[in-house]
Amino acid sequence: MTLRATYRDAGPVTVVDLSGRITLGDGSALLRKTLRELLDQQRTRILLNLADVDYIDSSGIGELVSGFTSVTGRGGEMKLLSLTKKVHDLLQITRLFTVFDVHSDENVAVRSFR
Repeated sequence: MTLRATYRDAGPVTVVDLSGRITLGDGSALLRKTLRELLDQQRTRILLNLADVDYIDSSGIGELVSGFTSVTGRGGEMKLLSLTKKVHDLLQITRLFTVFDVHSDENVAVRSFR
């Protein structure tokens, strides 16, 4: 299943709804392209909704970390929303759960941005 990405505004926060798999090739490239577009538009408060992402490989993990670095380098914040059990477990195993601010409720997540 290829990755699909759409984004919408929730007040000052841009919510990126992702669906599919973030894997080497098209999936990680689409995530990179989407984040680059948002940063080019000066959107620096980004919430990645991963509710419909069922798999992330090492390339996808690298792209999440790279995106996080790019956003914070521009003075912004990138947070994660609605992790599936597989993705949650992956972030715990890789110890990235301590790096990302992860939320299960969109309204709470949106309010958590500075």
